[in-house]
Amino acid sequence: MNNDLASHLEFFVLLARHGSLSAAARALDLTPPAATKRLAQLEERLGVRLVNRTTRTSSLTPEGETYLHYATRILADLHEMEEAVSSTRAVPRGLLRVNASLGFGRTAIAPLVSTFAQRYPQVEVQLDVTDRPVDLVASGIDLAIRFGELPDQRLVARRIMSNRRLLCASRRYLERHGTPANLAELANHRCIVHRQNDEAHGVWRLEHEGRAVSVKVHGALSSNDGDIVLGWALDGHGILVRSEWDLAKYVDSGRLRIVLPGYVQPEADLFVVYPNKRWQSARARAFVDFLVEQFGT
Repeated sequence: MNNDLASHLEFFVLLARHGSLSAAARALDLTPPAATKRLAQLEERLGVRLVNRTTRTSSLTPEGETYLHYATRILADLHEMEEAVSSTRAVPRGLLRVNASLGFGRTAIAPLVSTFAQRYPQVEVQLDVTDRPVDLVASGIDLAIRFGELPDQRLVARRIMSNRRLLCASRRYLERHGTPANLAELANHRCIVHRQNDEAHGVWRLEHEGRAVSVKVHGALSSNDGDIVLGWALDGHGILVRSEWDLAKYVDSGRLRIVLPGYVQPEADLFVVYPNKRWQSARARAFVDFLVEQFGT
């Protein structure tokens, strides 16, 4: 095996991730001509074209997609091997790639990463926040923090916080429009819809005394951003379904009230998920334990 193979693999994975030679060159502190030459040498050695190049962007050829698939897997196995045999395995160090949902990642996870970095200065954390779940295996992500069910059977998950979604509204709204006494009365109320992934618009799927129920709601306001819809609820625009973790401080202060407390969306626990590997790096284990500690308090 060529001693430079790992370097070639890392270069190509980085190129695929950034989507252009110039961006990959900047990430590797290379000149664009040097990055172009490196790719040309790799393609010449393999005897195939890996990348379709234009002046601004690049895309992988079918052979490039195959090479990326194996490169990602081989690099992961190499890192796993080093973690397994390293005498310093118990010391958290190295690069940790973390993914979280957009709003929760910004408001909750980012401050925790700051604290984690102070505790473990030898760990480099890359935090990506996205509006949709990502493929951890294909993207080379070590850990993802997500609410709800495990989306991919190739992954394993650890629950770090129990959580439910509850119906809520501001005191101002309830004083003006009344408090619904049962689920059917929601049809007469203004509801704020949080559009998530591919869920049916305006359909709330709830659980009541162990029985699943659905209700179609209506309202003038909807958004795909959780912080936006929460702000609208605080402003008195209607009834909202929201995570009890997000609601706690507003309920305690009286700014929001729980509506129809017997109706909940139960599948909202917080999990940290990661690829199903036999070995997990010390830095990943440290971060997971840190999250459990922080959310437990």
